[in-house]
Amino acid sequence: MRDSRETLVNRAFVVGHPINHSRSPLIHGYWLEKLGIAGSYTRLDVAPEAFGAFFSGLKSGEFVGGNVTIPHKEAAFRLADRPDARSAELGACNTVWLEDGQVCATNTDGYGFVANLDERAPGWDRIDRAVVLGAGGASRAVLQALRDRGIREIHVVNRTVGRARELADWFGGALHPHPIEALAEVMSGAELFVNTTSLGMDGQPAPEIAFDRLADGAIVTDIVYVPLKTPFLAQAERHGLKTVDGLGMLLHQAAPGFEKWFGVRPAVDEALRRRIIDDMEDHG
Repeated sequence: MRDSRETLVNRAFVVGHPINHSRSPLIHGYWLEKLGIAGSYTRLDVAPEAFGAFFSGLKSGEFVGGNVTIPHKEAAFRLADRPDARSAELGACNTVWLEDGQVCATNTDGYGFVANLDERAPGWDRIDRAVVLGAGGASRAVLQALRDRGIREIHVVNRTVGRARELADWFGGALHPHPIEALAEVMSGAELFVNTTSLGMDGQPAPEIAFDRLADGAIVTDIVYVPLKTPFLAQAERHGLKTVDGLGMLLHQAAPGFEKWFGVRPAVDEALRRRIIDDMEDHG
């Protein structure tokens, strides 16, 4: 016999294509278990050509909301009834929920990025100058978050300088675009370095970077978290610099959505971090 309480269970999801690699079910499953909430969170593999119909179906109420990942973030923003200002500026969302029969949307990637730094390097934002390597899709939320924290100078360095210029024009006067050849010069005296590229991911090679040019006490962070200690973080450590790995960004970006769907703001704790690291070590 079905348990009558099932009608009260909030169901959430992560949708992407492919989706088997997603660790979001581990994160949300941990919180549901720890907080004793009768909810569920599942992976959904939806191809791009089927995403419009899937998104329209969200209004049926089968799910209270969910996360959206590659390649659907831009489409979800376009299809949402009520995207917020943050996702509107980015043109992409990663978190949706139902409210008054409408699909609301936000982007929590930038929040996850700064919350990770707040946790692992308190006071990191008392700086004037940051360098961001990369001008692809992953950099947009990072740049938005740094600007919104009031970082006075944000230098965007990219292999194709035109992409960096586009982002500087989009996000405003705090951003300054540079070609990759200017990286060493731009790093001189900077207090924060952020890698938003895929360099060093999953054993891929990464170039040597002039971390010795950064300011004393500078922080180096990488949004890549597989491996946990990326080649860039290893280089920075050899120069005696403070490093922050990218795993916390993944964990913290998940918290606002959980609160929307299940009504409780969860904590990112060391037990959750350990659970994800153990999974990474088991499955790569």
